[in-house]
Formats: sequence, C-alpha cells, structure tokens
Amino acid sequence: MTAMVEERVSRIKEIVCDILEIEPEEVTQTSLFKEDHNADSLRAIEILASLEKEFDVTIDQSELPRMVNIEGVYAVVAESAGWN
Repeated sequence: MTAMVEERVSRIKEIVCDILEIEPEEVTQTSLFKEDHNADSLRAIEILASLEKEFDVTIDQSELPRMVNIEGVYAVVAESAGWN
C-alpha cells in the first residue's frame, strides 16, 4: 500500500469507528460492521454521509450492500473519488 492509500484507509477507519463508537483496534480490514460490530442501517447511512463530506464525493445508496467492512468502504469511496 502506498502512503496515500494508507492515509485514506486510516481516515475511513477513523470515521467508521467514530460512528460505530468502537475502538480502532477492534476493527480489521475485513471485520463486518453489522455482524461483528452491531451496526444498523442508520449507522450505515451515517457512515456514507460522513464519507461523502470528508472526501467530497457522491456515493449512491445502492452501494451500501458493498460497504460491509473497511475494505468494501475503501473500494466504494475509491471508485466514487476516481482514485483507481
């Protein structure tokens, strides 16, 4: 991972942890928000909105099913922001 990617992943993780009210060490790249961290659909919408604001992107709500862990969130944000 490049430094830029690591920085973005770190910021995404911060946002997710703030919203889910969990410690960063509790979250891995692949731990599932709903199953492992008790996130509900309202939290998912909150994560999406925060990411849109932070990274100045628009993410369609149809992407929510892909945003189940840090890996999935990064992929969606990267596509929306044109980082790929």
